[in-house]
Amino acid sequence: MRLALALRPLRHRAYATVWTAGLVSNIGTWMQTVAVGALVTALTHNPVWTAVAYIAGFLPMGIISPLGGALADRFDRKKVTIAGTFVETALASTLAILVHTGHTHPALVNLIVFMAGCVAAFRMPFQQAMLPDLVPREDIVGALSLGSAQWNFGRVAGPALAGIVIVAGSFSLAFAINALSFLAVVIAYSIVKVPKLETHEEWQGITKQLRAGAQAVKKDPGIRAAFVFIAVASGLAAPFMSLIAAMAEELAGGTGGAKAIAAGTGALTTGQGIGAVLGSLLLPGLVDRWGRTRTLTAALLGCGVVLIPYGLAPNVPTAALALAAVGGVYILVLSGLSAIVQLRADPAFRGRAISLFWAVLSILFPIGALAQGMLARATNMRVTTVVAGIAVIAATLVLHATKPHLFSALDDDVTDDKPDSLEEVEEPESLVAEGQPLGA
Repeated sequence: MRLALALRPLRHRAYATVWTAGLVSNIGTWMQTVAVGALVTALTHNPVWTAVAYIAGFLPMGIISPLGGALADRFDRKKVTIAGTFVETALASTLAILVHTGHTHPALVNLIVFMAGCVAAFRMPFQQAMLPDLVPREDIVGALSLGSAQWNFGRVAGPALAGIVIVAGSFSLAFAINALSFLAVVIAYSIVKVPKLETHEEWQGITKQLRAGAQAVKKDPGIRAAFVFIAVASGLAAPFMSLIAAMAEELAGGTGGAKAIAAGTGALTTGQGIGAVLGSLLLPGLVDRWGRTRTLTAALLGCGVVLIPYGLAPNVPTAALALAAVGGVYILVLSGLSAIVQLRADPAFRGRAISLFWAVLSILFPIGALAQGMLARATNMRVTTVVAGIAVIAATLVLHATKPHLFSALDDDVTDDKPDSLEEVEEPESLVAEGQPLGA
């Protein structure tokens, strides 16, 4: 019955159409992600470069998504989503051509990935802000969980296909397949109908819009708590994702070349994806049974616990099994916190709230990834991963001891004390409320 609760949003045709198209696109995206990581690792044999390759696609979320969030509360979300997807198709095609013609310098590859990341970061708030237009409120948590399951099923199928395509064909073929997969999203959003966006505030510039969004976030204790916890998860736990290729190389003993690294990276990423899919499907039932506070507290602690056996794994199969546990627990944290923001954000500020949430995640994740990449360079991946796990456990326990109100806020009911227009929002001096840090 709890699994049925997670699958219930698929009964809505518009959501099912978008979800299916996103699955096709995400498989292509994960093929490219694995291919880029393996290619750069094979070219440089440097975990810092491996982290940079992952960060190049992710860092723009922290820089560009707030801009997209401000505009997503003003301009046609469907049209911008389609236009942005077309640009991503062009960039993936460019990467395929460059690699096919032998232009494989890691800096050039990362530049194209960074540009694609900028477009995705701008498009993402427009796309996510349409979710409540596709499903009723009671299915929001299930829809977000299915979205995570879709993304992570792509993480299962994409790396496996990437390994086959790269070993049997080439890196450029993997990039070309990703370019084609974007067309599914274009077709889906061309078909579905969403209500016309209604704006109730006068446009007064990007800065004013972002300040209003930040103030709306600061006024809600549940959203504020979600920001603190995603800061912990993204800065300390999430960097494992950027270093999977480096772990694959270390487990292989530094032998086997680019295709061996690609195969190991694919196996590890697939393991993570399987765990994440299962975690996504379990989230609605766990929240329904145990509540958000207990579920998310256990998941945040669990992130640290399961990173330790992953760091101690002696070979790729064992590491893939451990990484399945890591992926499952981490997605509980990410999806659960994202659901809080979606549910509690006022519709007039939803795009900005979502984008600021992703900005916190996307700024702290690269910092953590670079720090862990440098630690791995100085020691090794096993030591780095175990240290990260211990740090997550320690940070969670310290927050629980010193700021218990953050945990209880996750279960608070949504209040009606939300601003309905820009005029009702005081201009904040910063994104951080006094005594309520947004970061850890």
